[in-house]
Amino acid sequence: MIRITEKESNHQDLDKMSVHDLLTNMNDEDKTVPHAVEQAIPQLEALVTATVENMKQGGRLFYIGAGTSGRLGILDASECPPTFGVPFDWVIGLIAGGDKAIRKAVEFAEDDTEQAWKDMQEYGMSKHDVVIGIAASGTTPYVVGGLKRANEEGLVTGCIVCNSGSPIAEVAQYPVEVVVGPEFVTGSTRMKSGTAQKLILNMLSTSVMIQMGRVKGNKMVDMQLSNIKLVARGVRMVMDETGADEETATALLERYGNVREAIENSKAFKE
Repeated sequence: MIRITEKESNHQDLDKMSVHDLLTNMNDEDKTVPHAVEQAIPQLEALVTATVENMKQGGRLFYIGAGTSGRLGILDASECPPTFGVPFDWVIGLIAGGDKAIRKAVEFAEDDTEQAWKDMQEYGMSKHDVVIGIAASGTTPYVVGGLKRANEEGLVTGCIVCNSGSPIAEVAQYPVEVVVGPEFVTGSTRMKSGTAQKLILNMLSTSVMIQMGRVKGNKMVDMQLSNIKLVARGVRMVMDETGADEETATALLERYGNVREAIENSKAFKE
């Protein structure tokens, strides 16, 4: 049976379409993605809850994937430290073929069922780590093998796939299935499937970090102040939270180097 991500596009003769029609039809297809994500929220809630429980006990979050899916996992993992001020080894993205595969496809890397677990071994896996496989098809051997081994080792496993009833969803303890239908370009899962995976990853990591106490109110109070824009944002946060003027807020941020600490120490600073 042909999986839905491989089914023929709903649109024919793409090469004969005008630019306007191409863009309009792609946008029409993309509009269906949020609805598919909404349908997966109950599954995602279970995965987030299990992830938070384990990370509160010292576990880490691992993403494993190949191609577009692997790159999306690495993207999400790489954005957690600057956004939430967490250590770089809290969320780890691994891709079949290693770091060189981030920019350039590595032939047949995704077909090795043993490599994902070998890649994870470099990080010294602990019993509270969570492993999430990302694969639009739901069949990638690299991911299937990694999740199976993680299960054998007693770790929590989840997945983000875009076909229902896939081998990966059967292996994962907490499957998230986001079925977006055929792609605009037949089989090109970098499109709707990739968009769906990105939305799910946004929701997953952000929810986890909020539950882990890395957000105050609606502010990224632990973000890294790594450029002028973020320093200015940090000053505004301190001003909003403490009622301090800009000069005082800037001084607080310069002294403590962190929005959360600047806010928490603002009273003592004034005294």
